[in-house]
Amino acid sequence: MKLELDRASSVPLTDQIVTGVQTWIRSRAAHPGARLPSIRQFAADYRISRFPVIEAYDRLVSLGYLDSRHGSGFYVSEHARLGLSGMGTCDLSNAADESGHLLSQLNRPGETLQLDSGSIPQAWRDIEAIGQAIRHVSRTNPSSLVDYGSPLGDATLREHLRNRLAPLGIAVDAQQLLITEGASEGLDLLMRYMLKPGDTVFVEDPGYYNLYGLLKLHGVRLVGVTRTASGPDLEHLHALLAQHRPRAFFINTVFHNPTGTTVSPPVAFRLLQLAREHGFTIVEDDIYADFQADPTDRLAALDQFEHVIYVGGLSKTLSSSLRIGYVVANPAIVRDLASIKALTSISGSCFTQAVAATLLERGAYRKYLERLRRRMAEAIGAASRTLEDHGWELFAGRSSAQAGVRPYAQSGGKFIWARVPHVDDSARLVPCGEPFGVSASPGSHFRPHGEPSPWLRINVAFALDPRAQAFFAAAARVPG
Repeated sequence: MKLELDRASSVPLTDQIVTGVQTWIRSRAAHPGARLPSIRQFAADYRISRFPVIEAYDRLVSLGYLDSRHGSGFYVSEHARLGLSGMGTCDLSNAADESGHLLSQLNRPGETLQLDSGSIPQAWRDIEAIGQAIRHVSRTNPSSLVDYGSPLGDATLREHLRNRLAPLGIAVDAQQLLITEGASEGLDLLMRYMLKPGDTVFVEDPGYYNLYGLLKLHGVRLVGVTRTASGPDLEHLHALLAQHRPRAFFINTVFHNPTGTTVSPPVAFRLLQLAREHGFTIVEDDIYADFQADPTDRLAALDQFEHVIYVGGLSKTLSSSLRIGYVVANPAIVRDLASIKALTSISGSCFTQAVAATLLERGAYRKYLERLRRRMAEAIGAASRTLEDHGWELFAGRSSAQAGVRPYAQSGGKFIWARVPHVDDSARLVPCGEPFGVSASPGSHFRPHGEPSPWLRINVAFALDPRAQAFFAAAARVPG
């Protein structure tokens, strides 16, 4: 067994060892029952501490790759091949943490105030309009309740979405747009289409943990690019491009999750220049587009789909249950994605897509968005003032500006990225919410490899609840 470990990498040594041993076993170079080097020998061979080796071996035993024999050592499991035969190249060990973050949110008691949630409160949704649209479709389009649809998606909905993209400067025809079951399916289809195990991709740091989990599931190598208040840190990106040849860069341009910031025009132009110079594709995740009242430049509009693929959706605003996402790209890519979708899910939900089309056609969604945008703007202003009054620092707020950070003016959406200035690891703040029934997630959940972070993601829709106020005050008293 010969592994390549990079001590200078942002990927923890434990993760590198786990991935390396998994690759060795999958390559069939390892036979069931083969003995691995002892922990002491492995550490000596690679000139590293024994601690990451201990953790890696324990993880590999838990995953069924290795057997631990007391007093003898570690061996390739007799069942490893059988267990891997149906797994392909999926790296479930690396994906588990990210899926766990989401599952923990979905499984919390109903009375818990989910300050780290990605959802909008039910009271803010237009439940009545959704119900009316459902009844209308049930009466007028009964075939949508039982039939398959086109892998490309409902033609009427695609036309409505195409018209909604025009104000963003994204002019496309229907053959460039594929409807998906939420943006997550769109991202998954793109990964299947673009990437192979071992490829390097750039992601934002911090960013969205489900994106990280999906990429790890596809066996690719993640490299984090520091996110600033104006977009990706260009100096950091330049340095990384000198070391790596990324296949793609996944970026959240508008109202970024988790910081709420938007890529500034100078950064956007430079990103496109670098994509052309270095030959990588930018996957522009614009899932929060509809929260923005005054549109800013999109990479897809500036690039016209030469080096950019665009992902959007309605689920973040309209309904988490009406899973409507979409991918926009050149026609050849869309045809290939539709073929992959036909093989993996046949088609999306005709009924769900017809309901969404009805809401758009009747103007109900437009009116709902106007109300939602006003409500979110009020919430983010009030939450920002409250946090700063309690002594918190905002990633794109007054305290950050005073510290020398100049955020781009366009920030908003659902999230504030905030920290208690004297606390280096936000994991220490999370227990402060327990006495008040408040759930929070440490900032490490939003970093590519779970690195510690002083920041917390706060959903502004829940930030003015008295329980949240009590949490902010208690967290600010945590000693440094």
